[in-house]
Amino acid sequence: MSREVFEAFNDGRLTIPGKEIRFNQIEWSKHPTFEGVELKHIVTGKDTDGKFSYHLVRIAPGKAIKNHIHETQLETHEVIEGTGTCINDGFELKYEVGVISIMPAGIPHEVVAGEEGLYLFAKFMPALC
Repeated sequence: MSREVFEAFNDGRLTIPGKEIRFNQIEWSKHPTFEGVELKHIVTGKDTDGKFSYHLVRIAPGKAIKNHIHETQLETHEVIEGTGTCINDGFELKYEVGVISIMPAGIPHEVVAGEEGLYLFAKFMPALC
């Protein structure tokens, strides 16, 4: 499977009055806990007074964001490219392009990428970082 959609998104931009954020000028950072997971922090709490944050997430084939809980943040995932599964509050959800998933604060969840990897647009309210 090609990564055309994700690469187009990765080369995108956020435009708001008086400011434009070009995604290709933001560095990828390795997830501090989960091997094979990288994040691109598009909008951070610094930009929103802590109200929300947006992140591009790429998970290498077969790698996972293991079971965890965000005590104070609602989290959403929009699947941009690839496949995988998400365990959300004990329910297994199939991740494929076009799926949106919501994890309320305090709900355990994990994500495992399929054989071609998984590419997500994740949003947190309030901001993760």
